Amino acid sequence: MAKRRILLRTARVIGSGLLLCLGLLVVSCATKAEAFKDIDKAVHDWEFQKAADALRTAQEQKKPLYSEKDSILLFLDKGMLEHYARNYAESAKDLQEAERLIAEAYTKSVTQEVGSYMVNDNTRDYPGEDYEDIYINAFNALNYYFEENMEGAMVEIRRMNEKLKALATKYDVELSEVQKKALEDGASEVPPGESTLTKFNDSALARYLGMLFYRGIGQPDDARIDRDWLLAAMANAPNVYSNPVPKSISEELDVPRGMARLNVIAFSGLSPLKQEEVTRIMLPVGGTQIKIAVPIMVRRPSEVASIKITVDGKEIAELELLEDIEAVAIETFRSRAHLIYTKTVLRATVKAAVAAASQVAGENVGGNVGLALQVFSLGAKIFNEASEQADIRISRYFPGKAYVTGVNLTPGTHSIKILFYNRAGRVIAETGSFDYDVEEGKLNLIKTAGLM
Repeated sequence: MAKRRILLRTARVIGSGLLLCLGLLVVSCATKAEAFKDIDKAVHDWEFQKAADALRTAQEQKKPLYSEKDSILLFLDKGMLEHYARNYAESAKDLQEAERLIAEAYTKSVTQEVGSYMVNDNTRDYPGEDYEDIYINAFNALNYYFEENMEGAMVEIRRMNEKLKALATKYDVELSEVQKKALEDGASEVPPGESTLTKFNDSALARYLGMLFYRGIGQPDDARIDRDWLLAAMANAPNVYSNPVPKSISEELDVPRGMARLNVIAFSGLSPLKQEEVTRIMLPVGGTQIKIAVPIMVRRPSEVASIKITVDGKEIAELELLEDIEAVAIETFRSRAHLIYTKTVLRATVKAAVAAASQVAGENVGGNVGLALQVFSLGAKIFNEASEQADIRISRYFPGKAYVTGVNLTPGTHSIKILFYNRAGRVIAETGSFDYDVEEGKLNLIKTAGLM
């Protein structure tokens, strides 16, 4: 009896130790979230160079802001901050490295998912979200455009469109393989395979940029094709494009002779973050309850309600919503979310089965061996409960929405100002007046971002 009490006490100590380690992990995550505060404030205040410098400094500390497992996040966040700071060459370099690492992670993903579905996703390298991979190319297209490399910009748009086509069935194979492996490992059944097809396979923003670029290099037929694809993209994904087609789109290919077209793209808000959602389900065999912890996308509120442009001191247009990037992030995550849920259920089911089998074996064997098995079972249950934590890693600095407008102006130098308004109609940010030389027959594109 004394030995039994000692062994049970040992199991509780082991369980408490595991909980303490996991608690330290949670504290570590909270500490990392605190480390972003200064960067986030600089982003909110339009101090993008300060934000990029702060991130770089934090990464150079003895304990870097991003671990080696989060290399993709480092290059995504740094690349976007450099983009907003107009360090376009540096941004392109960072985003290309993030894209390379995402492609490398995906190449290994099927075998890794099958071999490591029993491992908590937090222990693995961050693989990148689909929307992150897609918008890398959109922002690199802008990087190249502002570096006066139109050929490079067009390549990025084509790459983005290719990724969107491949997205439709990306996770079907992985889902089937994980289900098969779990059955081999002793799971009595697997969750039914719901469709992983995404309802988003074309981007109005990509098509808009393609239309402008083709128009700018004097290829009106190709520009018209991208304009038509833009209209189709918005019509075919109403869950993403609940907004109407911007009125200025219909005017983009019919610029009056003797006039010059000025286009403006303004980004606002910030893309979603993830948070953990915990549910509990009862297994049909043995009546065991298991914990399911999965990540869900959560929108970040934005102060921006409208964006307007003034030319030579006169308000001439209000920008219109073209693409809700937050909605794209949520929709594209839906496909991977089912794979994550299936993996989580299977992992918890197999762990519960091991713990239950040890308990039964311990009861049947008896003696010290049986008691040891029961102690192992208790420790396994404690660890299984505590170790189920959702992977809530995600990049922080993609914008939430993309607004556009286009206006016809007389060629020449004009004073431009772009203003961001809140819901009360108050100006919360503005670019300040700046001169811009609008040229006939060329692409005149201004880009700005108010990420508050």
